Amino acid sequence: MPHPFTPVAVVPVDVRKARVHEEGWQSWSPSGAYALRDEPYRPTNANWATVCYRPGGTVPAGAFQGEGLLALDPGDGSPVRLWAAPEPCKEVPSFRLTVGDGVAEISADGPVKEFTGTDIQEVLGEWASSLAVEAPRPAPTVWCSWYEYFTAVTEDDIHENLRAMDTLDLPIDVVQIDDGYQKALGDWLTLSGRFRSRAGIADAIRARGRRAGIWTAPFLVDPASDLAAEHPDWLVRGTDGGPLHAGRNWGHDLCVLDTTHPEAAEYLASVFRTLVAEGYDYFKVDFLYAGALEGVRHTGADALTAYRDGIGLIREAIGADAYLLGCGAPILPSVGLFDAMRVSPDTAPHRRPEAGDFSQPGQDPAEFTGVGRQWQHGRFWVNDPDCLMARPAVETRERWAAHVEATGGLVASSDRLLSLDQWGVATTRRLLEGVDRVGVDRVGGDR
Repeated sequence: MPHPFTPVAVVPVDVRKARVHEEGWQSWSPSGAYALRDEPYRPTNANWATVCYRPGGTVPAGAFQGEGLLALDPGDGSPVRLWAAPEPCKEVPSFRLTVGDGVAEISADGPVKEFTGTDIQEVLGEWASSLAVEAPRPAPTVWCSWYEYFTAVTEDDIHENLRAMDTLDLPIDVVQIDDGYQKALGDWLTLSGRFRSRAGIADAIRARGRRAGIWTAPFLVDPASDLAAEHPDWLVRGTDGGPLHAGRNWGHDLCVLDTTHPEAAEYLASVFRTLVAEGYDYFKVDFLYAGALEGVRHTGADALTAYRDGIGLIREAIGADAYLLGCGAPILPSVGLFDAMRVSPDTAPHRRPEAGDFSQPGQDPAEFTGVGRQWQHGRFWVNDPDCLMARPAVETRERWAAHVEATGGLVASSDRLLSLDQWGVATTRRLLEGVDRVGVDRVGGDR
């Protein structure tokens, strides 16, 4: 049961100038600063509320809400104030702010620590630094199949782009195979009909002096998968006794792998050990929110403990030298677990998201939340602003490239490279060359 909200502070504000920073629950949850008269971005339907926001965290109209963090610039010259979770990896309370008669009232449904600073980004950064997370390693440069081919990617597409990297002389360290190589969510080692050999692709990538990367959504299971049919006891259960519903995507209902079940945990570890043995050492793990959903687990572990232990299981399987990129992940519970983290919703070839929901793919929501979370870069992980798309068909590609460049974070190209025009090739090369790659090997682990 959720805890009740209790008062934390009452702060006088200049309603014309004050701004409030909402920290969203996970990578895709809108996060950033608003004027007090703004309407914050909220989910537009129940499915996106589960997939992209904090489940059960419905916000009343007229209120601002941050998950584990809320910052307020009163706008009257007084210090910026930040309310934060004392132990964000263990408990992430919600903070709520309402305004009336020139004052902001802040409440929370859990423990609170308060900090002050001179501006919102500065106080967020100082709070992040106070957690003393080890500085992240430099990120490799990446090519990713997703934004050109989506789930229709083929093995031949990977080989074509691998050759094009050499032809165009692009400084790409990692070639990442994204969603589409596998038969189903959960059946990670069974190939779709468009692929012949994962190990063979990894060998071809490494033979050209690059590193092999691969995508998984390790906590998701398709109900139609072999895993779900053969091991229904490996799934997190809902309160009704059936499989926990983790939302719907790809036209499929989604279930959750229970990594507290010893056999399920061993299965997931064996997937990653197999990928390492095949030559992969860069891993994008996606849709991680599923591992932190409340449900009935084998051991009775709480959701955040199960989530962090599940990521720890993956890290142990891939080894300390492999590079681990999180996405769709609950932000504060992930601190200290990843080399890099997606800090925004997906980008897209278009600017505006469907139905105006700023958790959905689009350049505008990716920019809004990416800018709002810039304070995390270099303190928790390398920020991933999402992929560069520089082909002519992409709307406002110049503006999107400028955003990717300004973040100073992970740079990943996601075009069919032979489709790039002169501007696209030059921009892709310039952004890749601008990455700080000191300490990054082309083949093998980071030094």
